[in-house]
Amino acid sequence: MTSASARRARGSDNSIRPTLLKTGLGAGLLTLALTACQQQPEPIGRAHQFSGPTMGTRYRIKVVMDEASSQQLYDIEKASTTALENVNAKMSNYLEDSEVSGINAAVGNEPFPVSSDTLEVLQHALEISSTTMGAFDITVAPLVDAWGFGPPGRAPEPPDKQEIDRILERTGWEMLRVDRASSSVTKDRSDLSLDLSAIAKGYAVDQVADALDALGIDNYMIEVGGEVRTKGLNEQDEPWRIGIERPMPGGDQAIELIVPMSNSSMATSGDYRNYYEIDGERISHTIDPRSGYPITHSVASVTVVGPLCVRADAYATALLVLGPEGFDLAEELGLAAYFLQRDKENVFVGRMTTAFKQILESGESIQID
Repeated sequence: MTSASARRARGSDNSIRPTLLKTGLGAGLLTLALTACQQQPEPIGRAHQFSGPTMGTRYRIKVVMDEASSQQLYDIEKASTTALENVNAKMSNYLEDSEVSGINAAVGNEPFPVSSDTLEVLQHALEISSTTMGAFDITVAPLVDAWGFGPPGRAPEPPDKQEIDRILERTGWEMLRVDRASSSVTKDRSDLSLDLSAIAKGYAVDQVADALDALGIDNYMIEVGGEVRTKGLNEQDEPWRIGIERPMPGGDQAIELIVPMSNSSMATSGDYRNYYEIDGERISHTIDPRSGYPITHSVASVTVVGPLCVRADAYATALLVLGPEGFDLAEELGLAAYFLQRDKENVFVGRMTTAFKQILESGESIQID
């Protein structure tokens, strides 16, 4: 059985689907006590805020310092934006000279050299692909494009079954190999194409955190397109309070519940922001790389809390793809995950794993090693 046909056999049940494109609106997370910011740092008591555009979305950073000079604030903003620009320059599908675009354009099966950053993201991605049995797959780019959520934009008509079958033959995380020793990546097919949209933002958050750590910042909250990482305490000397969003009619935001966070990350993947409709049928941006079709199950969003944002980002996507069946996998893996699911009356019902429940009960989030 070929790689593609094996995936179809595993993913033929349309209730189980993976994805890799996330809305730039940051669906699912509301950073409480984070108000609208200006481009320049805005002091709020002991807190200082920064914000701006990045990676097709926006970033927001809040640091808490008893005393901060103009030079320190400049250094914080500069280090943060440099980290974000570095990740975007290497991992964007929209930049022709990015490393990801270079991998996608490479022909033959010769090793393609990549930076340590890109190599690290690819290793996380392939590990999580294996752990989730393909519910996370960065080779999904041609499927994302076919359904109108990639750089080419929306096509006049959605793909038919024959086109999906053809695309599936050139997708599959098993056809991508990374070699740490040579810092390179090899494709088994020249037409294999990568999309890091569901993991790169999480990695960017981690990179900003590393930059702030290097500057000696002890208390901060970083958010990029809805993916969040925290350290220390907020300006009230309490754990950061991050809200999980409940979808509302008309695109309004409401808070489902509040999660206390200190020294941990949170990512949410949802199906309710980025979609379109054809003849009354909802076409979600969340695509299953195994079946090739958008998800249709009852889970609206999945939130994951963990040490690294890069992994929380990817796992949130994978569990959303798996839908209700993803809950058992999250429990098996010991993940702190919150599932927001539609019942038969289209009412949202929350369900949390044991590890997530422990976070709420203890008032403290997972500590970073």
